[in-house]
Amino acid sequence: MICETYSTEETKMIGNNIGRNAKPDDVICLVGDLGVGKTIITKGIAEALRINENITSPTFTIVNEYEGVNLNLYHFDTYRIVDENEMWEIGFEEYLYKKGICVIEWADTIKNLIPKNSIWIYIEKDLSKGEEYRKITIEN
Repeated sequence: MICETYSTEETKMIGNNIGRNAKPDDVICLVGDLGVGKTIITKGIAEALRINENITSPTFTIVNEYEGVNLNLYHFDTYRIVDENEMWEIGFEEYLYKKGICVIEWADTIKNLIPKNSIWIYIEKDLSKGEEYRKITIEN
C-alpha cells in the first residue's frame, strides 16, 4: 500500500492507524533518511496504544520501552548498530516475544534479524511536492 501525506499530522495518523490494527508480537520496520518521519510514525502508533509519554528516538540507548493500555511498545533505533550481534547483547530476541509491538527505526541495518512476517514501512520525501510531503510505502 502507498500513502501520501502533506503534513506531520497526516503522517502521524498513518502511524495511529497502524497502531490501532497492531497485534501482540507485531514487528514494524521503519526505513527512510534522517528527518523523514520515522519517529512521527512511532508517535502515532504510541497514541493508538494510549501511551501518554513523550516518544523520542532512542538513538543512544537503542531501545525505549513504553507501557500501553493493552500492548506495550518497544521502540528501537538501530542507526548506530555496526554489528548485528550488538542486538543480541541487548536482548533483542526477548523483545520480539514479549507480547508487545516492536517498532524499529533504521531496520534495514539489521535486516537479517527481522522476522519474516514483519511490516516494512518505507518513508520518502519529495521536496518538489512540498516540505512536509511524504510517500509512505507499507509492505506486509
